[in-house]
Amino acid sequence: MHTSLQTLVEKYPALDALVPAVQQAAEMMTACYRAGGQVLICGNGGSASDAEHVVGELMKGYLFKRPVAADLRRALTEAYPDEGAYLADHLQGGLPTISLASHTSLITAIVNDIGGDLIFAQQVYGYGRPGDVLLAISTSGASANVLHAVRVARVRGLRSIGFTGRHGGQLATLCDLPLCVPADRTADIQERHLAIYHAVCAMLEEALFPQ
Repeated sequence: MHTSLQTLVEKYPALDALVPAVQQAAEMMTACYRAGGQVLICGNGGSASDAEHVVGELMKGYLFKRPVAADLRRALTEAYPDEGAYLADHLQGGLPTISLASHTSLITAIVNDIGGDLIFAQQVYGYGRPGDVLLAISTSGASANVLHAVRVARVRGLRSIGFTGRHGGQLATLCDLPLCVPADRTADIQERHLAIYHAVCAMLEEALFPQ
């Protein structure tokens, strides 16, 4: 078992049954990135914050620095003799990840012009490509805007991972890989979601940026 999964189960023993699904989520996202794809993330309220949190862990170093590739270092230093070395020393490898909850102007335009329940579906339609992954977060599993996003993802050829609570709601039946944490209170569910996606981010970093 990966070290991050061991740590997850030590902190939250009740999540032991989810370990295979968490491993599968990491593998699905790893395959997506290796194929040149991206991960889209959606959620409401605290889950919107989780979406942004995941972006922060994946678009730069999480547990380790991610030095740029030698060819990029060479290109930067050749193109910019004065600034190239600084850029090459400080840039870090990033995994293309978009929080669909973060675009205020676009979201309010969708609400005003199309419909509030389509704020994520419209973005999945615009951004999503076959082979991408949608990470859909809903503690109830019943958030209409999240469910519509998954529906669009399915017909657009995206894979979907659903983070939800004990009962899963419709999200658990719609997405390709449901992660239903054994908790009922929103705060407890979100606490466990955070622990799970931290474990996933650690596995992705190790797989895609070997030290």
